[in-house]
Amino acid sequence: MDGPVSGSGPSAGPASDRRMEPARLGIILFIIAEIMFFSGLISSFVMFRFSPVPWPPPGQPRLPLEVTSANTLILLLSGLTFFLALKPLKASNSQLFKGLLTATAVLGFIFLAVQGAEWVRLLHFGLTVHASIFGGFFYCLVGIHAVHVTGGLIALLWVLNKAWKEKYSAQNTLGVELCRMYWFFVVGLWPILFFLVYLI
Repeated sequence: MDGPVSGSGPSAGPASDRRMEPARLGIILFIIAEIMFFSGLISSFVMFRFSPVPWPPPGQPRLPLEVTSANTLILLLSGLTFFLALKPLKASNSQLFKGLLTATAVLGFIFLAVQGAEWVRLLHFGLTVHASIFGGFFYCLVGIHAVHVTGGLIALLWVLNKAWKEKYSAQNTLGVELCRMYWFFVVGLWPILFFLVYLI
């Protein structure tokens, strides 16, 4: 009696479709590693923050809460524009896709520029890495996040360059999705750091 041939039949296709692309799995694992890295930094910060030592130490300048609050909204808005960008791509609306992607990059640059300007002012007023443990933690947490935003912007510019060259389509969205996953990570991490460093 002839039996079904192994690996053939209607079930073979859907099974292969469910396999995760190696690149997608790689970015997920990378983000998990980054979450663990920042969890260690945040845990150390919280231990010092709630120790008997005065926080912030006397004589340290006040952090720019108002400007940074507005800057936080700018970064969150960049996450929204990137979230919205994928739908027009899948609907073959190339112009709207490229416009939203460009807006995301511009908002990311604004976030970094405002943050850099505020750091210059804080350094001028005496908040340095070596001034106190407060300054050390401030530049460590906020600075490392800025490095990650910079990395996300570089990836975003690479994707944007390919988008303007019409390299993406409704059937080819993987590069955009991978970049978006990483951008969501840096955007989602910032409100946590903002709350810990600026508000408590």
